[in-house]
Amino acid sequence: MFSLKIIALMLSTASLVSLALGYGLRILVSRGRRGSMELDIKQMMLEAKDREQKIIEEAENKAEEILKVARVEIKQKEEDNKKNEERLIKKDELLDHRQTEIDKEVEEVKKRIEEIKNIRQNAELLESQKKEELEKIAKLSQEEAREEIIKKVERESEEDILVKMRKLEQSGQEKLEEKAKEILATSIQRLANSVSSDMLTTQVAIPNDELKGKIIGKEGRNIKAFERATGVEVIVDDTPGSITISSFDPVRRQIAKNALEKLVADGRIQPAKIEEMVQKAEAEIAKTIKEKGEEAVYETGVLGLDPRVVSILGRLHFRTSYGQNVLAHSVEMAHIAGMIAEEIGANVQVAKAGALVHDIGKALDHEVVGTHVEIGRRILQKFGTDENIIKAMEAHHNEYPYETLESMIVQSADAISGGRPGARRDSIENYLKRLKDLEAVASSFKGVEKSYALQAGREIRIFVTPTEVTDLEAKKMARDIALRIESELKYPGEIKVTLIRESRNIEFAR
Repeated sequence: MFSLKIIALMLSTASLVSLALGYGLRILVSRGRRGSMELDIKQMMLEAKDREQKIIEEAENKAEEILKVARVEIKQKEEDNKKNEERLIKKDELLDHRQTEIDKEVEEVKKRIEEIKNIRQNAELLESQKKEELEKIAKLSQEEAREEIIKKVERESEEDILVKMRKLEQSGQEKLEEKAKEILATSIQRLANSVSSDMLTTQVAIPNDELKGKIIGKEGRNIKAFERATGVEVIVDDTPGSITISSFDPVRRQIAKNALEKLVADGRIQPAKIEEMVQKAEAEIAKTIKEKGEEAVYETGVLGLDPRVVSILGRLHFRTSYGQNVLAHSVEMAHIAGMIAEEIGANVQVAKAGALVHDIGKALDHEVVGTHVEIGRRILQKFGTDENIIKAMEAHHNEYPYETLESMIVQSADAISGGRPGARRDSIENYLKRLKDLEAVASSFKGVEKSYALQAGREIRIFVTPTEVTDLEAKKMARDIALRIESELKYPGEIKVTLIRESRNIEFAR
């Protein structure tokens, strides 16, 4: 036990000694290192001072170079500014000189204006004094003197004026009429189709009169069902072998005719069968309308129309005007318009299209409110038709102004197609009324002695009293009568107004 304590004591003593020796050695080593670090630091400081000196020298050199360049630029700018200043001074001097000259000119202009005003006032004063003196001498005012002089010149020069007017009219009008006649005659000769006439009734043939009872039905139920389905009036009278269908709508009449013919052929006539046959007839007529429209477009060569417009156009096949089939009339017009347009250098396609669709409003005029021209305009605008075609068709009854050359061509073609012999027919009542109205309009003018309607109402010949109407007044009266006829009467084609003033001087030798 004692030995262990000794050993432990010895170990602790040895450890203390070793610690003391280690600490001493550490102190010695640290002092040696400290000396070497101080030497390194001093060396680094010397090197840094050398680098610092070099950087300062380089910076000073660069600064001197920059200053030199800046001094040169500043000197150049000072010289430029000096030159600009001198230039501006010269400009100011020049402007001052010009302003002085302008002020002098303005003063001179003002003086001249004042002088002119004074001269004008003096001239006006002198002129008014002269007028007053002349009026006192002549005992007439200026307006009265002017009117008197004009009347005197008219009286003295009336004959010369008439002679010159006649010469100008004859020389100019002869050439125009010659060319117009040539164009119109060519168009009429190249195309003069016949047209079919129709009335407001259609006759349907039946094999025997016994069918009339079946068509009427028990207590009239068959005929009532037929009229309700078709919208027409069926007239069953004593006429043998036929039944009459009446309606203002030609499409309805045609549907009713086809349906009735099918019922007669089938033999079974009853309300259910009537509805079936009417539906079939409507489908057939719709197909026919489309085909007729396409045929018209193909025949005239008018391309680009909306298919719905073509279908509406086909309805005109069942419409008549003054006994003239409207679709045939439109096709004929399209050919005539194309010929005229080709002769005078207008747009042939626009003229033909405008003529073909000019009466398209008549296809729906029983269903839509408005004139057929206005209805036609709305139809074409709705389906995007070319505006030039609309302008060409809308003026053919003078409801709209002529905006294009093609619109005049369409109206001319309408007059040719409707006015040529045999194209249209009218009732005897309307014919006589038109003649009486023509003569009444002409006779209503003062100075008219007699008036006669000639050539089926296409010419009115008027005789005036020479003592009441002069030559100049006769010319004006003829124009006034023509305008009055245009505004008050309705007629196809045109009416020629011929006014005759005949002077007779009678003396007796005794």
